[in-house]
Amino acid sequence: MSAELFSVFYQFADVFAFLILSAAGLAIVFGMMGVINMAHGEFIMCGAYVTVGLVKLGVPLAIAQALAAVTAGLIGVAVEYLVVRRFYKRPLDSLLATWGLSLIVTQSMLLIVGSSITGIGTPEGSFAIGGYTFSTYRLVLFACAVAVLIGLYVTFMKTRFGMMARATMQNAAMARALGARTGRIYAISFGIGAGLAGLCGALYAPTMTLIPTMGATFVVESFVTVVVGGANVLLGTAPAAVFLAIIRMALNASYGQIIGQIGMLFAVILIIRVLPEGISSVLVRRGR
Repeated sequence: MSAELFSVFYQFADVFAFLILSAAGLAIVFGMMGVINMAHGEFIMCGAYVTVGLVKLGVPLAIAQALAAVTAGLIGVAVEYLVVRRFYKRPLDSLLATWGLSLIVTQSMLLIVGSSITGIGTPEGSFAIGGYTFSTYRLVLFACAVAVLIGLYVTFMKTRFGMMARATMQNAAMARALGARTGRIYAISFGIGAGLAGLCGALYAPTMTLIPTMGATFVVESFVTVVVGGANVLLGTAPAAVFLAIIRMALNASYGQIIGQIGMLFAVILIIRVLPEGISSVLVRRGR
């Protein structure tokens, strides 16, 4: 019985980690900053490619993953300064600009490195409970997802930077009048979002085939998780991921991954219909 219960938890943890890690960066860029970042998948791809490249050069995996996240974050700061900054009050234009950037990056990578590169294999091995065998690395991903949630909460709710960032995103003119350097805050926030996307790609690099369009695998789940979470992304993203993970896990186990994906998207439609402001709106009302 314990083996079956752990198997259920393991499947939930696997889906939950995927949703949180793919959505964390977008929760900042789209959920907080209001930028429809269609290049989110390319930041994920950047993290994966940098990780694999560094590992092949002899860098330990954990260090390579950290460096990949930093690289994606620095690229994100540059993208914010050169492209995104001009479109904060023009969401449709930001969508087109980042979509164009996504196409440029994808096709450039296809020309430079080819249609795929050799991966590095999943580390950490496996373990058995009862008649089931589980990948240790999948539990590492779950732990990383929990750590990312805690880190986001502490950064944006318990630090001076987080207070200034939230003030800037709610009313940039007032924050600027009170002395906040809003341009720097936007750049750093976008960089954090891009860095988290890069971390997602870095963490999943050992588990996937690396192709220039691999970011598309994460984009749908990341957007629906943030949208279901609602306006208060720091409060709503985790409950949204838990809810969607339970639905997808149950359908995956009973009907397979394709039905699981379809069922999760149907659930998203129903949630948005019933709770147009997302799950966080219910939590905020109950907290008053």
